[in-house]
Amino acid sequence: MSVALFDLDNTLLEGDSDYQWGQFLVERKVVDATVYERENRRFFAQYEAGTLDIYEFARFAYRPLAEHALEHLFALRANYIEERIIPLIRPKARDLLAQHRDRGNILVIITSTNRFITEPIAEQLGVDDLIATDPEFKDGRYTGELAGIPCFQEGKVKRLQQWLKQTENTLHDSWFYTDSHNDLPLLQHVSHPVVVDADGILTEIARKKGWPSISLS
Repeated sequence: MSVALFDLDNTLLEGDSDYQWGQFLVERKVVDATVYERENRRFFAQYEAGTLDIYEFARFAYRPLAEHALEHLFALRANYIEERIIPLIRPKARDLLAQHRDRGNILVIITSTNRFITEPIAEQLGVDDLIATDPEFKDGRYTGELAGIPCFQEGKVKRLQQWLKQTENTLHDSWFYTDSHNDLPLLQHVSHPVVVDADGILTEIARKKGWPSISLS
């Protein structure tokens, strides 16, 4: 069976789930509003520019996970999904997932956003396979550190290769949908790269390479 890979933020969603989580924490007064909102915007701008230090960002983003008990985190996350994420799910994204599901493709969401946030989003979208950046979890709590290879830029390719080996799948006749130039390494590994409501840099690269461009917005 062919593998169909989907970026999450600004591809299947009409927005960025990591940024939305930060804004949600600010609104709920879980974090210091002034500091967190400033840093959240700074890191988001770096991501858009392709200059994000994923390790620095992880230490910042995972701090709230380390500072709160799991029960509180799960309650926050449930409200976040209901209030922030469900309204951002693109109907055309659900249609696209359904098309690949009907073809018998294996659907995989592959995202740099951490697993704690994205696992329930994948469930909402009916996608069983998720490759995401993993926050470190020890002795029943998050530590605030990053575990393993971050699923970002070249790291997405490495994490995908690990998944392919574990599942005995291949990239034969594979698809990948994304909006971001940060995903250029993975786009160059699949049979069918497709750009979705792409940023300016990726739009120009896709034009030069003749990659199809679609909108799910």
